[in-house]
Amino acid sequence: MTFLKMPMAVLAMFYLTTTIGFARDFASMDPAMNSAKLQGSGKLTWWGFHIYDASFYRSGNLSSSEFALDMRYHKSFTGVSIANRTADEMKRIGTSDMQAALWGKELASFLPDVESGQTLTAIYAPKQGTTFYYEGKKIALIPGVDFSKAFFGIWLDPKTSAPKLRAELLGQSCPPPLFNEAC
Repeated sequence: MTFLKMPMAVLAMFYLTTTIGFARDFASMDPAMNSAKLQGSGKLTWWGFHIYDASFYRSGNLSSSEFALDMRYHKSFTGVSIANRTADEMKRIGTSDMQAALWGKELASFLPDVESGQTLTAIYAPKQGTTFYYEGKKIALIPGVDFSKAFFGIWLDPKTSAPKLRAELLGQSCPPPLFNEAC
């Protein structure tokens, strides 16, 4: 029995250290997220490939307007390919082709290339819009509710292409007020 307990203890310790290591210090990124709480997390896979882990945080409590989406990539991508995929996903949930193309170009102007293990974080604050961070460093701010709703809708809108991930991110709670969705 002792032989089986040792590997389990090692696995438990590994899980705890990797989970704790992934926790974000949002206060250093955005004071509005000082008391951020994890609402849910999951992973995106495509054709069996693990693309990224995503974690969804709410500021203060689960009904707050401020929130963050943190993604730790498991594959390498160019910033342009991330921007293009983002625009495609925005169109999928109802953004016009023209608007998605404009936002895609704006995203392509600042999104960096990412390598496995690196993070991109987006934080929404109602009076500011969406602020983007790469490895915890601010890289851009896109003001406005329309962009934020389209961008975060990729993961949180009921029409998302990843409904399983949406369910994991939202957990047992409702989407943020930005989506005006009844629960």
